[in-house]
Amino acid sequence: MASVAGCGPGGERPLQGYIEGEYVRVGPQFAGFLQQLSVQRGDQVAAGAPLFVLERENEIAARRQAEEQLRGALARLENIKTGKRPPEVESVAEQLRQAQAARELSAANLKRQESLFKSGFISDSALDDARTRLKSDDALVAQLKASVQTANLPGRPDEIRAAQADADAARQALAQSDWHLSQRTVVAPQAGRIDDTYYVVGDFVPAGSPVVSLLPPGNVKIRVYVPEPVLGRLERGQTISATCDACGAPISATISFISDRAEYTPPVLYSKENRAKLVYLVEARPALGVAAKLNPGQPVDVTLPAAR
Repeated sequence: MASVAGCGPGGERPLQGYIEGEYVRVGPQFAGFLQQLSVQRGDQVAAGAPLFVLERENEIAARRQAEEQLRGALARLENIKTGKRPPEVESVAEQLRQAQAARELSAANLKRQESLFKSGFISDSALDDARTRLKSDDALVAQLKASVQTANLPGRPDEIRAAQADADAARQALAQSDWHLSQRTVVAPQAGRIDDTYYVVGDFVPAGSPVVSLLPPGNVKIRVYVPEPVLGRLERGQTISATCDACGAPISATISFISDRAEYTPPVLYSKENRAKLVYLVEARPALGVAAKLNPGQPVDVTLPAAR
């Protein structure tokens, strides 16, 4: 790159700089197969726009189950307020038997998951889910045991409190199912431009692995290396001016960072005369509307503010 012929304040020549971007890499919290990719490189997306979807059949089924459990718990709560009859007592006992069977299944599943984890086939989060399920089933068994005992007591307040606890637990289970289902659809955390995608539909995506790289306008900045004699007149909050090929009008940007570390060789090819000089990194952020039109790596010529 060569400097432009024009001069800045006090006859200074513009400094050579470039555009830099801080990318937001978006990945899923849980592993799964990529079912849908809603964006392509170069797309502009708004905050909250869908980026990709992982397969979610298991989560949908779990939510249906939690919804039915909540409906049943609310019905039992309403019924118990009118007093329990022998068939109702038997119903609670049947729920306990079902909960115990579910607990046994969870225990067997945890044992299987621990074996798979030791062999490296599943992640920590999958093992934690199995442990959480067993703890939840243990709590439900204990709770239903208490419900069976209180069902035979003459006093009704305890029965109502137990049924209310059932309903609250079912409501929390539904909320957890909703959350797990929502994690299968990942949306843009900020507005910006899609820089790249790293998987195609059908790929298995590990937990935390980036699927989409996003560049928000607020993460675009101008980087320039300034000579040491000029550094003293710069401070954060000052405005610099920059020009680039096909940019049209000069770009204004606000200085956001001034390095306190001197460097001898900037990461941009300077002339032999400039290469030996002591320089300091300065970063400035343009307005969001302008930043959205700039591309990382794009060279710019920077004019610093005049000395006071």
